[in-house]
Amino acid sequence: MLKNAGYRDFVIDIHVVHRLATKEGKQRYALRKQIPEPVLGIIKSVMGFRQFSLRWLQKIKGEWNPVTPAWNVRRMFALTPA
Repeated sequence: MLKNAGYRDFVIDIHVVHRLATKEGKQRYALRKQIPEPVLGIIKSVMGFRQFSLRWLQKIKGEWNPVTPAWNVRRMFALTPA
């Protein structure tokens, strides 16, 4: 837990720990490894897109929109037989 975390963060942490203690909770948490997180990790580490330069949702969407097709093209190229 964070050093300066408030009560709300503490309560959320307790709920997460409790949820992960159940079999269903572990199965649902395991899905994170195969759905979005690897893609976001690759976009961050391989493609170098670590943070947004602008603020506000509309401007962020403008920054994010070229990243997602770039990922898709890169993935299609990797899956294309040589």
